[in-house]
Amino acid sequence: MLVILGFLIVLGAVFGGFALDDGHLAALYQPYELLMIGGGAFGAFVIANDRKSIQATLKALPTLFHTSKYTRELYLELMSLLYEILAKVRKEGLMALEADIEAPHQSPLFARFPNILADHHLVEFITDYMRLMVSGNMDPYQIENLMDNEIETHHQDGDLPIHAITKLADGMPAFGIIAAVMGVVHTMGSVGLPPAELGKLIAAALVGTFLGILLSYGVVGPLAALLQRKLNESSKMYQCIKVTLIASMNGYSPVLAVEFGRKVISATERPSFNELEAHFKQNKAKA
Repeated sequence: MLVILGFLIVLGAVFGGFALDDGHLAALYQPYELLMIGGGAFGAFVIANDRKSIQATLKALPTLFHTSKYTRELYLELMSLLYEILAKVRKEGLMALEADIEAPHQSPLFARFPNILADHHLVEFITDYMRLMVSGNMDPYQIENLMDNEIETHHQDGDLPIHAITKLADGMPAFGIIAAVMGVVHTMGSVGLPPAELGKLIAAALVGTFLGILLSYGVVGPLAALLQRKLNESSKMYQCIKVTLIASMNGYSPVLAVEFGRKVISATERPSFNELEAHFKQNKAKA
């Protein structure tokens, strides 16, 4: 919703200001200029990206119109799940988790946290590293390094559509100039027309530059910035899990390990210590 609102503000300010300054909006309607800019930019996008990048971009675009799912409530649920896992390990031993991590969708423990269970990547991240912890006496530093590498890979995969859209935005002003130059060429080839007709052709040529810059900085560029924000939010979830599990492997109690993880959450979504404690008690009562 905010994306649509932002587009309306940009277009309303630009075209509304032009109209209030007694500009003729009809002069800005140049479909062939838009075809040259949009078609050229799309063609360059196809050339510059492989199938993986194009598919990732098409998959990422619909998420721009969704509100962020990384809310305080989701973090509370994540921290509660991690606490329950670590408390079970301390009480019953690592082997007690084997059934839960091998089949999390059939696990009564994971079933109590449906929002986390619905995220396949989060569940896989948790169960993979719990499986490593169950399988043997792993060095916490090796596990931490492996987690960092996986988080970096996740970030690189998420960066594919961001990089593609950013490059697309960077190229649009240049395609606007190309459209303008083509319009000037058309104008120069029509020097025998009356001045009024030549004026229209020159105006159409200048619209190409205007559209290229507007689409770059007012439409496409902000989409890449929003995707970057969403990627950073998703990576923060993995950082929270990593810090919590590493703290547990270093011998801290479940409560302290979860507190370590809570500290890496962004301030706007981070639950307070009292909120977290109350949530633990509420889940314990339900269980």
